[in-house]
This record gives sequence, structure tokens and C-alpha cells, in this order.
Amino acid sequence: MRITTCSMALFKIKNLNVSKLSTLDLEKEKNIQTLFEQNLLTILNVDFLATEYSTSFGGRIDTLGIDKNGSPVIIEYKRNQNDNVINQGLSYLRWLLDHKADFEILCRNQKIDVEIDWTSPRVICVAESYNKFDLDTVEILPIKIELLRYRIYEDNILMVESESQKTIKVSTREIFEKSKKEKETLPKLQKDYTIESHLQIASKEIKELFMQLKEMITGLDESITEEAKSKYIAYKLTTNFVDVVIKKNSIKVFLNMPSGKLNDPDNIARDMEKPKKIGHWGNGDYEVIIENKEELVKLFELIKQSYNYNK
Repeated sequence: MRITTCSMALFKIKNLNVSKLSTLDLEKEKNIQTLFEQNLLTILNVDFLATEYSTSFGGRIDTLGIDKNGSPVIIEYKRNQNDNVINQGLSYLRWLLDHKADFEILCRNQKIDVEIDWTSPRVICVAESYNKFDLDTVEILPIKIELLRYRIYEDNILMVESESQKTIKVSTREIFEKSKKEKETLPKLQKDYTIESHLQIASKEIKELFMQLKEMITGLDESITEEAKSKYIAYKLTTNFVDVVIKKNSIKVFLNMPSGKLNDPDNIARDMEKPKKIGHWGNGDYEVIIENKEELVKLFELIKQSYNYNK
């Protein structure tokens, strides 16, 4: 499945009058990189590590970061129609996986206190638009590349949305063979996780509860992506808005909202930041644990808040 989006018109409402916002061009292409890097945590929930990071083969990684799950993040910006930014990002990923120690030192120097997850590195491409060749390339790759599309509007409005996020299910062995005589493909750059593997420990009741929860979440928006990670199942637009951890007799949910922002009239969410910070997997500052269908409605009202906050 490929998720694609078309250009979106934005409108400003004032006194019941609607006016269309015009798109703007940045004076310099470098500005979009600077804008992302200075606001990386807000836009992508990724901690910034370095800009124009030099590699041993002479190339420079545009932006290097690490997300809240410990996944290394490479971000490349497509500055013109002919940039082969996808292949460039893959090349940098291969280099990074061969130089893990350099990345670990960089994290220590930046005082990043999270275990690095080398099984789930991320490559993110950022551009105003993508052509058919970009989308076709992502479609056949044996790893997932995240394509983000941005627009700058008047009134200093930035829009960022997912253009394509593909989890491959077909074999592309021939693309990555070193030669026609080799019998094995190159080592995997990313480890695959499945929903089924998360559900293995769950009771029958919890499996049914999860399927109902999944249907409610994905019903919010056709652009929502479901992604099985090593520790949880993520539901995301540009970034995760809810992460689900499957237990034998319960479901633990993390809501990607900052402490103090959640309206929780039933007091079912646990603030993981106050009064004392509690470390956890998943994004956001709130945790909710449910055990039966009666608790789903209250939970879903909180999930909708996180969805609206992150969309």
C-alpha cells in the first residue's frame, strides 16, 4: 500500500470570512534544513544531534538525530528535482551502520539518555514534492523510507505531511545482490516486526480488545500508518500520536502529548513527567492501561486529543 497526498489548500477564517493562504518560496533552500533542525523535536519528535555530519567517504549527512525510541535518524533534504536524495540517504545509512561507535560517541556528547536501537534506523527525506521516480523507488526498496512533503504558507505557517510510507512485502533480492553469482542478499538494514508477534503473549480477550482499539484508531484518518516496532505498535501521521504495548492481560497506551496538556476528566491517564519523571518506551508523557472493552470509550476520547494535537 502506498500513501500519497495531493496539494492541500489552506484557508484562514476571520469573522466568518474565508481567505485562501498563498504558498511561499524560501529565499534559500538551506532555510528549510535550518528550520527543521532548530525545531526537530517539535516537528518530528526527534532529538537533533548534528548538521552536515561528515562521513569517511566524503559525503555529508544533512541532519543526524535520534528519536525517542532510540532509533538513529538520517534526514536528507531534496533541493531540486534531480536530487537522488533517496539513494543518498541509503548510502549514508549503510555508512552509519558500519560506524556505530561514532554515532554512540555523538549521543554521549549530546547527553542523550536512551538505549540506541540499531534494529530500527530511520531515513527521512524532506521535499516540497516528489516525482513518480521517487515514489516508484520507495515502492520497491526492501526497507522503509519516510517521504515528508512540506509547504510554507503566508502568515508563517508550515505544513508537513507524509507523502509515502511503505512497508515492503515483496522480494527485491536481485537489486541488492553484489553479483549475479552470489546466493545471498546483503544483510538487512532494518529488522522487521509484526503485529502478530506482539499479540503472541496476549490472552484471547486482549487480542479482541486490541483489534477493536485498532479499528477505532485507524478509523480516525485514512492517512494513519500502523507500524510494529520492537517494543510497541505505533500509530502515526507525520509522527506517532499513540503507541500501544500489548501485555498478557492488559493493553498499555502512550499518548504523545506533553505533560499538562491532556484533558482527562475521568483521571485514567498517568502523567509520566510529574511529580517525578518515569522512564518508558513510547512517545509522549501520558500512559493509560486498560483491561476491558468498557474502558475503551474513555481511552479513545484521550487518543482523539493526541491525534488532534499531532496532526
